[in-house]
Amino acid sequence: MRALHVIGRTIFGGFFLYNGINHLRNSKGMAQYAGAKGVPAAEQAVQATGAVLIGGGLSILAGVKPRQGLAAIVAFLVPVTLQMHRFWDEQDPQARQAEMINFGKNIALIGGAAFAAASRT
Repeated sequence: MRALHVIGRTIFGGFFLYNGINHLRNSKGMAQYAGAKGVPAAEQAVQATGAVLIGGGLSILAGVKPRQGLAAIVAFLVPVTLQMHRFWDEQDPQARQAEMINFGKNIALIGGAAFAAASRT
């Protein structure tokens, strides 16, 4: 079971670490998308959330204060999911479906983080 725990922690934490690095490396392009979704100070928001993702991902990956790392990930995911993936506002069926997929993915990630926080981390 210990090996599965480490593998899961590595995959889950690595996912957020990778996405945080992606936020920083591609902040200009991501800021355009975020700005179009109504995010104020979009470039700074993208960079700040990238830092949160990196910190949370590293915490989970390394197993250093993982509950705090998981809390940071949830603190990122909840508002981002509600702001960026508003499928109910989309009129185009393909855009609605894409946002619904991303909304659902983020809800599952929130559930995974909550589950991990409640488990032995």
